[in-house]
Amino acid sequence: MATIPGVRAAPAPMNFAWRPPILDEYIVREMLPPFLFAIAAFLLFQFINLFFLSADYIINAHASPFLLLRYLVFRVPIFTPFAFPFACLTATLLGIGRLAADNELQALRTSGARFLRISAAPLGLGIAAFVFSYYVNETVVPKSIEYSTRTFYQIVMHTQELPIIPRFFRTDESTGRVFYVGDVMQDHKTMKNVMIFENAINSPYRQVTNADTAVIQGATLHLINARVARFKPTGEYDGGLSKKADIDVGLPLGETAEQFVNSNSSDPYMTNSKQLATQIKTMQATGQGGSALDVLKITLAQKLAAPFAAFIAVLLAMPLAARLGKKGRTIGIALSILLLFVYYLLMSAFSALGKNGALDPYFAAWLPNLIMLVTGGVLFYRVEH
Repeated sequence: MATIPGVRAAPAPMNFAWRPPILDEYIVREMLPPFLFAIAAFLLFQFINLFFLSADYIINAHASPFLLLRYLVFRVPIFTPFAFPFACLTATLLGIGRLAADNELQALRTSGARFLRISAAPLGLGIAAFVFSYYVNETVVPKSIEYSTRTFYQIVMHTQELPIIPRFFRTDESTGRVFYVGDVMQDHKTMKNVMIFENAINSPYRQVTNADTAVIQGATLHLINARVARFKPTGEYDGGLSKKADIDVGLPLGETAEQFVNSNSSDPYMTNSKQLATQIKTMQATGQGGSALDVLKITLAQKLAAPFAAFIAVLLAMPLAARLGKKGRTIGIALSILLLFVYYLLMSAFSALGKNGALDPYFAAWLPNLIMLVTGGVLFYRVEH
């Protein structure tokens, strides 16, 4: 380009827009349509299945179609942790299988691209699916289950109030208090057999407050004729109130009166991992155990293990697609369904063993992933070498 003497040419504009390597972009574009299709098909199947299971409420309970639709829509997100592994499995088998069928995969490897390099984009997609699925399971699913449960009770019981579960614990993380409630009356405000434990540094509980009756008043729990016992750090009794008295204690921070008494904080599927871990820790500190505690531990472990299966699905499907891709899309779809069935069969079997104490609950929740991970790793290694 000609320039005027003495005048400097304007610098060429710098383009900072980042684009992935052509190979990765090509592979992702090949996998994206079957990935989206598999998620939509899986969730649609669950929606239709729930619809037929709930159709009886329209016929016999004369439920409003709008309420039934709202129940179904809010119930579907619970299947998200299972939809993403299936979608990753299907997308890998069909997308990479298409490359293998058209000899593009062989051409890439002949040109010097290692199988691990070709797998970088699919494995990255698996990691992204795992992170997004875990986020949805932690933030969206608990709320959607609460709304669907409220809608269900509105259909069946003609009320939006969640059921009350007796003998429950609540933990106030801001103060360290642990609340135990024996029973809740029908007014959802009056409680029986209430105990409040206050933690110390060197002992399980520094102070224990008991009351036969307590009433929620706004954001405060009013204990009637309460008894207070204090303990030294060594656990020895250190006195308390000389006589019964009424005491006001604040509810756990961030909880309304309804949240404090209903099953929203007791149902493990309505809580996130942090809340569930706190509930498990509270039960262990108070001597609770048995199958109920094992169920909570398995549920906590599965909140991470189920979404992580999305990454394992890609690792397992890559070598299978490379070997079986030339047999067409039909074998890919059939293999996706078969592997998903095997995974859920393993998950159900080991969950049962974890719940009855035969296996450690956390190990039982992760064992299906470990089996699939090792299988995928061996197949991947054989294809790579």
